[in-house]
Amino acid sequence: QPGTDFRDAVAVAMVLREVLDELGITGYPKTSGGRGVHVAVRIRPEWDFVDVRHAVIALAREVERRVPDKATTSWWKEDRGERVFLDFNQAARDRTIASAWSVRGTPRATVSTPVTWERLSTVDPGDFDVFTVPKYLADNGDPHVGLDDEAFGIETLLEWYEADGRGEMPYPPDYPKMPGEPMRVQPSRKRN
Repeated sequence: QPGTDFRDAVAVAMVLREVLDELGITGYPKTSGGRGVHVAVRIRPEWDFVDVRHAVIALAREVERRVPDKATTSWWKEDRGERVFLDFNQAARDRTIASAWSVRGTPRATVSTPVTWERLSTVDPGDFDVFTVPKYLADNGDPHVGLDDEAFGIETLLEWYEADGRGEMPYPPDYPKMPGEPMRVQPSRKRN
């Protein structure tokens, strides 16, 4: 989001971590390979993608509620201001992500790199590229080695989603209209 940088994303990710900790859920951060932060959470395979999406929306809305001056769930860029966008649409059917250790299509071939929460606030994502990551991995091991050790439930997040009452959020523009989805019209283009 224009007006935000990696440090802003880290600050918001730390709030996300607080929420996950309160839920008893372990999240695993990584650089996106760009300006963002991704947090992976292993969940039990008991829910369909709509439930998982609703849990992600509830989590994002809770982070936004705690730091509304720093984070937003607004799908429309014109409404975001200089706040970090919590991209709930990564939890939509058939979405792709930059997986851990994946090389991004940048001139420097940056790498989406797993880090510990403690290290997240001190790294520069530009330091991780195809030349530096092998040494980083050899020196530090895989910070996500425990990712599959425990799978978590999303029941509380689904309760939050229902209690919130705001319902579904817009899907990406290349998706068919989904049940309960609000209109996909930019606020500045809405007809009165």
